[in-house]
Amino acid sequence: MSVLAYDLGAGSGRALLGHLDDRGITATEVHRFKNEPVKAGERMYWDILRLHHEVLQGLHLVKQQGEQPGSLGIDSWGVDFGLLGHNGELLGNPYHYRDGQFNGMMEQIRKELTSQRIFERTGIQFLSFNTLYQLATLQRNGSPWLDAADRFLMIPDLLRYFLTGEAVNEFTNATTTQLYNPVSGQWDGELLAHIGVSDQLFGEAVMPGTRVGQLRSSISGELGISAVPVIAVAEHDTGSAVVAVPATDRSFAYLSCGTWSLMGTEIDHPAITPESLALNFTNEGGAGGTFRLLKNIMGLWILQESMREWERQGKGISYAELLKQAEAAPPFASLFDPDDDLFMPAGDMTIRIRQYCRDTGQQEPQDQGAIARSILESLALKYRRVLEWTEQLSGQSFNGLHMVGGGIQNQLLCQWTASSIGRPVWAGPAEGSAIGNMAVQWIASGAFKDIWEARRVIRDSFPVTEYEPKDRSIWEEAYGRFLRLTDSSKSQAGSEV
Repeated sequence: MSVLAYDLGAGSGRALLGHLDDRGITATEVHRFKNEPVKAGERMYWDILRLHHEVLQGLHLVKQQGEQPGSLGIDSWGVDFGLLGHNGELLGNPYHYRDGQFNGMMEQIRKELTSQRIFERTGIQFLSFNTLYQLATLQRNGSPWLDAADRFLMIPDLLRYFLTGEAVNEFTNATTTQLYNPVSGQWDGELLAHIGVSDQLFGEAVMPGTRVGQLRSSISGELGISAVPVIAVAEHDTGSAVVAVPATDRSFAYLSCGTWSLMGTEIDHPAITPESLALNFTNEGGAGGTFRLLKNIMGLWILQESMREWERQGKGISYAELLKQAEAAPPFASLFDPDDDLFMPAGDMTIRIRQYCRDTGQQEPQDQGAIARSILESLALKYRRVLEWTEQLSGQSFNGLHMVGGGIQNQLLCQWTASSIGRPVWAGPAEGSAIGNMAVQWIASGAFKDIWEARRVIRDSFPVTEYEPKDRSIWEEAYGRFLRLTDSSKSQAGSEV
């Protein structure tokens, strides 16, 4: 049985066709496309209609290959959304979570409700772009969208709606909003009432694996294909990536590595405790009724933005050459906290890295290799700190770390992560979100009985590269200096936004 998985990241999207037979899973990329935000005036938007067009292109290319998928599913980043009017039409382009209008709202809402109350009701970490603060901003700025809105749909919900005409919310992505109560299993009416947004906009959040319609007849007719069933997968991309972690033990730690890094473990019930609040961890929904106890880390965004900056300056460099220069640069010359507020906005990333180093009395990295090395070393050291916190909060001990996602193609980062944490890193699969997306579709069809059968087949179908720690004493010394420089051991809830 073949299935079609759309995996949309903050910088690009892809459509992969998955085949399952007695020999295992094969995944073939049929379409890849850019996902670039659009700035218009002072606002930053997602080009949602372009994304819809690319989804249709994926279906067209699959048909050209003579394939007829048994189902399709879409996963994407979290928090962002669109609003439908009473006539079912989209009211405007969804805002990008990095849009500056949301700055400061998180602090205001936390003062009004207290961090403890918000966390007790949602279990979600404090990030300035969470949907809670986006909607509060729109309401307090008098956005006409909210007055005209009839339904709230997150990005995969919205793209599914374009395909099927069915307006349905999905559980894993709903939990990223900081508006969903995982204890009651419903949208939190108290939080919505506080920000003045009607709970009538929100539908029941269906669980991953639910069939939520089929292609509209207008689409299937235009493309000349049958009405493909559409499945609500684990639609937050990290939720899908965790499904694809090829773990053998029930207790495992993962790092989904890309523009964002997300590290954590899988648990049966949300860990809504004073300790997880103090460390600003989150409890996001997972497939199979699980939860993901994890923490967001800024990730390769910092390196990607630096490369875009060099490209604008006419100093573009290939990724392979940059990593070669990074490996040759002096080690541990300049370390920083990747989650410092400095590194959230787009643009001028290298200037801000140097500013951080200057402010902390360190050598300022000058050339591209030194800057890239400082980014990758700082990420590897932050990964160790968050892994230790994950063990502390979950009461588990991990004998290694599973890394999945496109970031594992950066072999230098994988090796330095193993050396930093002092444990093996198992890297693979690279297309974790798409493969997890497929796995949920196959569970829905009965081809797999559960996540653990899917993980076994994934483990047998895709290569995993093992990295062993190296240079332990040097990395131990660097970790001690990293903690002193970043004060990571005293991280407070909401400091990483």
